[in-house]
Amino acid sequence: MELLTHWRPAEAAHTERAGRLSAGRRERAARGGRDPVEDFLWDYYALRPRDLVRWHPGVGVALADDGALGWRAQARWVARVDGGVTLDVSAFMADRGDGVAWIHGLLTAVADRPPFLACFGWHEWAMVHRQEVHRHPLPLRLGQAGTDAVVESAQIRCSHYDAFRFFTPAAAPLNQLQPTRATQPALEQPGCLHANMDLLKYAHKLGPACPGSLVLDAFELALQIRRLDMAASPYDCRGHGLEPVPVETAAGRAAYAAAQRGFALRAAALRRRLLAVTTALGAGLRPGAPSSPGSGCP
Repeated sequence: MELLTHWRPAEAAHTERAGRLSAGRRERAARGGRDPVEDFLWDYYALRPRDLVRWHPGVGVALADDGALGWRAQARWVARVDGGVTLDVSAFMADRGDGVAWIHGLLTAVADRPPFLACFGWHEWAMVHRQEVHRHPLPLRLGQAGTDAVVESAQIRCSHYDAFRFFTPAAAPLNQLQPTRATQPALEQPGCLHANMDLLKYAHKLGPACPGSLVLDAFELALQIRRLDMAASPYDCRGHGLEPVPVETAAGRAAYAAAQRGFALRAAALRRRLLAVTTALGAGLRPGAPSSPGSGCP
């Protein structure tokens, strides 16, 4: 067990960085505004600015008790050790163990696969196919008829269940794969934008076991991926500062794949760091890891 004696500067640096990353969300909330690009991360992953601001050193690290622990002294899953406080791994795993084991199994499976870089973001197009009411209050760049024509001529191969489940009824049969929650560990692949955005979800679900720097790194990557996701979508996002990546053209598909490759490399490093956390928690030794998400993992 590592005991950090001078940990306040690390906490302050984390707080400042988290404040910068959450500033837009807090400003919009104060005036009742919305950003369909960035707010997706906060809403879909059920994040609050304070979730980013609270710094945790991660599993296996104790913070020296300087007499001003504040909220930490009463936090959930806290154990007292000689001279400080740390995560009570036994209590945490008693409450969250099934979910942690599922995360560990999924991350392990995905980490061993090559990335598939020819999906070209068709999932967002399939979510508006032959449907006049859309998830985001944004115009379609090609109009409804033009968008429908692109979807019907594309080769859609979406492996990510949490994207596929939002396909319209007309688009779902066009997908070469028919992912389900049960098949997620078998189908998910490390080139998928949404699978890599989901690293933020898993960092958040690991709570105090996950180092604060890893949570913020996952948030920053997810935000950058989300911008590509929407720039390559059928929506016109120029009003939100995004120039289109026109995947309906050969040049747009090449640009998308190049960006996707870079994100996959960065995500692979984050995935390894998350696996280090779940391994330290003993998730890989837990018998009977579920084949679908358990408690604490949607």
